[in-house]
Amino acid sequence: MDGAGTPPPKKERPRDELGRPLPWGSENRLQMEDYDKLSPDEDHRLAMQHFNAGRFFAAHEAWESAWRQLRNTEDEEFFHGLAQLGAGFTHYLRGNPRGARMLMKRAVERICPYGPRHRGIDVEALAAATSSVAETLEDARQTRKALPRIEFPRI
Repeated sequence: MDGAGTPPPKKERPRDELGRPLPWGSENRLQMEDYDKLSPDEDHRLAMQHFNAGRFFAAHEAWESAWRQLRNTEDEEFFHGLAQLGAGFTHYLRGNPRGARMLMKRAVERICPYGPRHRGIDVEALAAATSSVAETLEDARQTRKALPRIEFPRI
C-alpha cells in the first residue's frame, strides 16, 4: 500500500495469443486495446478487424465489452452473440471442438434475429458460414475424427 492506504494496481497475469494464462514471469504475448475505455462503436470496429485477422480472442473481448456497455438496449443480444462467436472460434483454435460448436450455435441463435444486415455485418452470411463450421465440427465428433481444418468466416 502507498502512504494513502491505496493498494498497488493488480498485476495482470501474462497470456498467450489465445488468452490462455502463462506462468508468472513469462512474457505476455496477448496485446489488446483497453476495450472498457472505448465506446461500443469503437469496440465493434476493432472486434471486426481482429476477427478478420484471425485474432478471435481479442474480437471476443472487444465484443464482450460492447455487450456489457449495451445491456438493456436493443443491441444487447447482438453483441452477446458476437462475443460468443469470437469465443467459439477461440475454442476451436485451442483444440476444443465441443466448446467451439456449442458457442457457435448459441452465437448464431443470438445474431440471426438482427439479419439480414446489422451494424455493418452481413448477418445472414456470417450465420450461414458459422453454422456450416459448427456442422463440420459435429460431423467430426460423431465419426470420431480428429479436429477438422475449417475455413474461418470473415465479416
